[in-house]
Amino acid sequence: MQKLFITLLTFCFFVTINGQKLSQVNIKGNGTLDVFIISLDENVQLYLTKDGNLSKWGYDRFMGIQENFGGQLDPYVGRVEYYTQNDDAALQGKVKYIGRIMLTYYTSFENETLKGKIKTIGSISFDYFLNYEDAAFKGNIKKIGQQNIAWYSSFDNEGYRGKLKTLGSTFFAYYGFFEDKAFRGKIKNIGGNSFVYFSSFENFSGSLKSGSMVSTINNIKYFVLNY
Repeated sequence: MQKLFITLLTFCFFVTINGQKLSQVNIKGNGTLDVFIISLDENVQLYLTKDGNLSKWGYDRFMGIQENFGGQLDPYVGRVEYYTQNDDAALQGKVKYIGRIMLTYYTSFENETLKGKIKTIGSISFDYFLNYEDAAFKGNIKKIGQQNIAWYSSFDNEGYRGKLKTLGSTFFAYYGFFEDKAFRGKIKNIGGNSFVYFSSFENFSGSLKSGSMVSTINNIKYFVLNY
């Protein structure tokens, strides 16, 4: 009986820790980051911008059935709570609880760059580049949980500047500014997965020619939007 209790306790602890995770990264056709997607329990998805703001969230009815290419989310019908007028000014009106998961934000007393940004989602914490950092990525997310994030700086090739450079051990490369105008700036490689596009002299100019729009690396899905 004692062993059973310990097993159940361990399982509950594991579920609590792993109930939320960075599950997907969407990259626009021009190579810039679209969103980071955090998965919660009950097929709930949170879409975060590169500077740590919640752009949308909801229930993903496509989960486990097909790819949600359009990013369509339905309203979540479970417990939802919001920060009230009695809370810090930087928090008021922001979502506080989704189901059992609590969201916290940096308050108005924090560094100016951080105010109102996501601080934690359940067990996941967020860190950011501050306003004294390089202009190409100041204010951007620096860390999601244990995943360190780097961005190309303002000194890099114009086709790279401000774009995602590394996420954990996954490296990102792009077509430079002096490449064919049909695909300059577009994603060229994600963790060894290469992308080739139709040139400006071909039909379907700028469209993906080879390479998968969806790939999974280190348990994170990468979705390259073809526009």
